[in-house]
Amino acid sequence: MFNIPVHFFINHEVKVEQNAKEELARLLQINETIERIRDFDTSYFKSDAGVTEVAITPDFHKGAGIPVGTTLFTRGMAIPQAIGNDINCGMRLYVTNLTEEKIRNHLDEIEKKIRYVFFEGGRNIPMTRRMREKLFTEGLIGLLETFSDVKGKGLWNHYDAKQQESDLNRVNKLGSFIADEAVALDNFLGPEGISHDSQIGSIGGGNHFVEIQVVREIKNSSVAHAWGLRKGQVVFMIHTGSVAIGHHAGNHIRQMMRDMYPKNLKHPENGIYPLPHSDRFQSQWQQFWNHLHNAANFAFANRLTLGLMLHKAISDVVGDFEQELLYDAPHNYLWEETIDNTNGFLHRKGSCTAKSPEQMQGTPFAYTGEPVFIPGSMGSHSFILAGLGNRNSLFSASHGAGRALSRGEAVKVDDVKFRGFIEKFRVINPIDPKRTDLRGRMDILKKWEEELKKEAPYAYKEITPIIQSHVDFGMADIVAEVAPIATVKG
Repeated sequence: MFNIPVHFFINHEVKVEQNAKEELARLLQINETIERIRDFDTSYFKSDAGVTEVAITPDFHKGAGIPVGTTLFTRGMAIPQAIGNDINCGMRLYVTNLTEEKIRNHLDEIEKKIRYVFFEGGRNIPMTRRMREKLFTEGLIGLLETFSDVKGKGLWNHYDAKQQESDLNRVNKLGSFIADEAVALDNFLGPEGISHDSQIGSIGGGNHFVEIQVVREIKNSSVAHAWGLRKGQVVFMIHTGSVAIGHHAGNHIRQMMRDMYPKNLKHPENGIYPLPHSDRFQSQWQQFWNHLHNAANFAFANRLTLGLMLHKAISDVVGDFEQELLYDAPHNYLWEETIDNTNGFLHRKGSCTAKSPEQMQGTPFAYTGEPVFIPGSMGSHSFILAGLGNRNSLFSASHGAGRALSRGEAVKVDDVKFRGFIEKFRVINPIDPKRTDLRGRMDILKKWEEELKKEAPYAYKEITPIIQSHVDFGMADIVAEVAPIATVKG
């Protein structure tokens, strides 16, 4: 069995936690697991199955079983855990013709409207069973094909079919991973006819967000011009994934992996199960692929819907405005790729695809490279970059700064530090602490405070060294730096 080359893209200023290194070491035992299974059952894997290469991005940190910031290439097999449960967690970024002044002058009204639309029953997203099924099996293309079911109703008044068709070219893989069926999703599909969807349009928890930002600095004027970016302009960044649908798919996949594992053979000590890509396990492979694609398609539609919701909330206050998609791409997913004439599977867990202009031929980014969005922590600056297609990084980049404190540690941070943060930044979540009826509800206010503390800037690494690593190692070029005006958290 081959050794696994591991490429690190972390400069001396970025601290890597010991527990993340330990997780990586456990991950690298995967080829030993494959050998052990092959010794027990010679037909379980193809002869060349295994992990062939790993790349570690600058925001590398501990995750659930496999570190966040890990990109790995396999042949003859896949590792579902190297994607994670939040399948197709990713970023979507819109450019607008709004100015910072326009937003700040109406920010109190906008906050109220956002809280209503996102959290207080104002979403109004009618869908038919046919729409949901097409969404799960064909992604954004399926949604476009069935949009006529609800045209002119609720949130869909903000869905321009012609624009959405054009936008498909600005979504990784057209936002459409084709599945044979919507697997084990009958409850989500709902009844025939129109019903209001309770899943789509969800931000989720943790580090997910919807953020109103302003372009503070342009670092690469030619690429910024091509992407419609200019200093002082308002942009919207959306970071979320498949939420409940992804967890549903992940649970089914994990159970399948346990069921197919050779009987009477000790299960892997690292808890990581490899899935063979072979004729013998074609049924399981297809089931995995369908679950994966169902969740990924939902995530694309989820980010699109959150963009429509934000447009509704703000336009209700300031009037209509231009909102154009720059790009949407996953950072938790699996791609079939050919690298150095070898066919295999590229897994990303918390790493962005960052391809070069040459690799982006046939897309709107053939002269710029692939857009890469790296957010700082809540309330801090984020960056828009252009991919350079670094071979050793497996054409990948970071998806954030990486945590400096665990969520448990962040909750215990000095209250003075937290107060300084919350007074400086506008954070909009389901609880409005200014409501008069909440003044005596210390239980609710304490929960509100703890959730914000978990994602406050001091809980994350400084973003600047992370970004500098990308420049130093030739992974991506900085195009623009953006600052938050308001952050929406689930």
